[in-house]
Amino acid sequence: MDKLRQILITAMVNFSRWPKSPQIWLGFSLGFIACFLLSGKVVDFAGEQETLLQMFEPFIWTFGDSNSILLISLCLLLLFGDLPNLNNEAPLFLVRTSRLCWMAGQVLYLAIATTVFTGFILLSTCLLCGARAFSGNMWSETAAILGYSGIGRSIAVPAFVKVLELTFPYPCTLHIFALMLGYSLVLSALIFFFNLLRGRMGMLAGAAFSGFGFFLTPEVISGWLHLDSLEKSTANIIFGWLSPLNHATYYMHSFGYDNLPRLWDSYGFFIAGSLFIYLLAFWRVRNYSFNFTGTER
Repeated sequence: MDKLRQILITAMVNFSRWPKSPQIWLGFSLGFIACFLLSGKVVDFAGEQETLLQMFEPFIWTFGDSNSILLISLCLLLLFGDLPNLNNEAPLFLVRTSRLCWMAGQVLYLAIATTVFTGFILLSTCLLCGARAFSGNMWSETAAILGYSGIGRSIAVPAFVKVLELTFPYPCTLHIFALMLGYSLVLSALIFFFNLLRGRMGMLAGAAFSGFGFFLTPEVISGWLHLDSLEKSTANIIFGWLSPLNHATYYMHSFGYDNLPRLWDSYGFFIAGSLFIYLLAFWRVRNYSFNFTGTER
């Protein structure tokens, strides 16, 4: 129990910095602004049509798209770019606990903070649709118009027909939230590991990881290679399996009639990926050289 208590205290010390941390406030502020800009098209369209929205639909249509997930996940670079935070308390914790307990506290903090940020994004999109929302587990008239008329594509809102036909808002929201969370956990683990591995290289590693996912999206590959429809379909399947960003995109999954990853394949991919990176981080911290000059590393 003492070890568990030490891990929890180590994690909570990181959270105690939040109220006075400009980069935390900036990260959450940019996340809210991004939600406002990205979901505004859905809310504005509902206002123009004088129709209602299911309260989770702005989240579904906004973050069912890989570009939106990529943009919002970059806020994690602000939240975790300075980890591990070797502040005034760090020497005391390293003396009073083991390196592994300290490391477990950092991992716990990363997992909880990433979940909190993803939950904040979900809550923000719900609040932004305001009085035009209802809570029932059914698609709205706005969703039907966007999905079946083709208007959604013309205003860059990915309201996909197979989403409307094969699921309902509540389970769809849960899956999109879980996929975003899985992608964000891998990204935050990568930032942390590279900060341990080589100075403060975590932000560069996180940006490279996001760029890798973006350049492996079928749209980008097809544009570069000028693929025909058959080749594009094949590329869609291949890069649907290879790209972490495609794994985080809800409509890039098999719903029983194609060879794309299933949802549980992507959940396994993210769990295995984050655990592997955290194991590397535990290995690295065993030989990590902690150097303190006053409160500076």
